Amino acid sequence: MRMALQLAAVARGRTSPNPMVGAVLVKEGRIIGFGAHLQAGKPHAEIHALQMAGEDAAGSTLYVTLEPCAHYGKTPPCANALVQARIRRAVIAMKDPFPLVAGKGIEILRHAGILVEVGLLAEEAQALNRNFLHYVEKKRPFVTLKLAASLDGWIATKEKQPLALTSYEALVETHRLRNEVDGIIVGVNTILSDDPQLTVRMVENGRNPVRFIFDRHLRIPLHAKVVTDGQAHTVVFCGPDADALRAAHLVDAGVEVVRLLHTDSLAMIHEALTHMGENGARHVMLEGGSTLAYAFLGARAIDEVWLFHAPKLLMTGWPAFVKGDPETTSVLPLVLENITRRSVGVDELTIGTPVWNNP
Repeated sequence: MRMALQLAAVARGRTSPNPMVGAVLVKEGRIIGFGAHLQAGKPHAEIHALQMAGEDAAGSTLYVTLEPCAHYGKTPPCANALVQARIRRAVIAMKDPFPLVAGKGIEILRHAGILVEVGLLAEEAQALNRNFLHYVEKKRPFVTLKLAASLDGWIATKEKQPLALTSYEALVETHRLRNEVDGIIVGVNTILSDDPQLTVRMVENGRNPVRFIFDRHLRIPLHAKVVTDGQAHTVVFCGPDADALRAAHLVDAGVEVVRLLHTDSLAMIHEALTHMGENGARHVMLEGGSTLAYAFLGARAIDEVWLFHAPKLLMTGWPAFVKGDPETTSVLPLVLENITRRSVGVDELTIGTPVWNNP
């Protein structure tokens, strides 16, 4: 099963909206087939393992990280293929909570006389597919907030001028995370101040995620890199009253403009996240800026925080969470749990999950 988990993890960031799955077929003490689900719409892990094993699959034991599917999607049901291959036993790490499966795959196997065991390394399997499981429960993608700050907590100068705070190694780590997520979220102020590409450039064979821009009034320039570079799909979320002609110009430039129904910031965030999930995003990263981070904090729409601390003191500057004037903004502290820390170059990376008090 550990081998199956390792196989599944190879496809991290490539299978959305599907989960990562690994499978290993064993017969008479030897591995006769293995596989992983590598991309949505492509064969599932069990099919790869069966194809490798061929006729030898009859009488074998399957170790698989997630319950075999039982429905026709872009591919036929894996449970039926396993029955047809006449495997003898299936060891499944965890049931699939997706409503179209949800125990039906196990039922098909057992009805065919296949011995089924469920629960081996279940916690590891759940951790592997954290983002998929989060979407099934919450109906929105898992949101990671990425911050880079000085030791005294500032992310930019007091004039909001961006700073190269962190090391080259931290930049590489950020691009590695970008390579694993389905989307990057920023606010229009980040586009106006930095004109970022929001692409993966420091990972070999990297894949560019979708670029999601929150821009209530469609202030994004037509010459911005996220509009013109053609490196990744760009989606701009605007308010219901945003200028129709400006939206048309962005659409002509290849940008997808999504006009949200709500005007309240918190409702807009939840509406936008629902749209992302319905279009296949299971893990997104919020990269900037402070106003949008403040709004996501208020919406309780942050599921994980990555905080890079650079060994620098700015003495004064711009905070990570702010609405309007930082001198008058008041916000409750964000408390983290399940904290891990590690060094990335000269910087310190803290990863944790927010603790939300009951409303």
